[in-house]
Amino acid sequence: MTQTRRQFLKTTALTTAALGLASAAPAWAQSVDEDELLKPGPLGDKILGDENAPVTIVEYASMTCGHCANFHERTWPDLKKDYIETGKVRFIFREFPLDPVASAAFMLARCAPQEKYFDIVDIMFEEQRAWAFTDNPYQSLLDFSKQIGFTQESFEECLTNQGLLDAVNAVRERGANEFGVNSTPTFFINGEKHSGALSIDEMGKIIEENL
Repeated sequence: MTQTRRQFLKTTALTTAALGLASAAPAWAQSVDEDELLKPGPLGDKILGDENAPVTIVEYASMTCGHCANFHERTWPDLKKDYIETGKVRFIFREFPLDPVASAAFMLARCAPQEKYFDIVDIMFEEQRAWAFTDNPYQSLLDFSKQIGFTQESFEECLTNQGLLDAVNAVRERGANEFGVNSTPTFFINGEKHSGALSIDEMGKIIEENL
């Protein structure tokens, strides 16, 4: 298991670069080619809501990002209830891990049963402090994974899947290289880029302008 720990928990130059970029967010709204944006990555997209909804939101997030956790605690419940479940918004969630621990968390969410993906993401954000910011994140993530249905064997099998890790990283790299994602959370609302943990009032205003 030493090699697995090295792969997922060491600090790398890439991690440092990603974290260094996390504070850089443009003050103006930018738009991207929405047709390109909506093409799914190698793992396929995780989507909630009506495919014919007038507004599509794409979120790029990191599982170890405190601002992302705040968004999913404070804004997400109302966004889901008022806009996604009412057919106004289609929501797409994409991986943008800022460090190896976040990559591992995303891999676990992808290894779980498909219908559990968003439930597990919600739990991971709610319990972020318990597994993401400890002296031994590998053990903490293993302990946490057992609470959501993994055994040590299935945990290790998931986190040693190089193809899955490569695909998660490919989603992140495409977000950065093609769509200019350089901080988390980043949202594209009908193709327009918005950075930061938007409140429900801020997000609602943008959604209403697009209805």
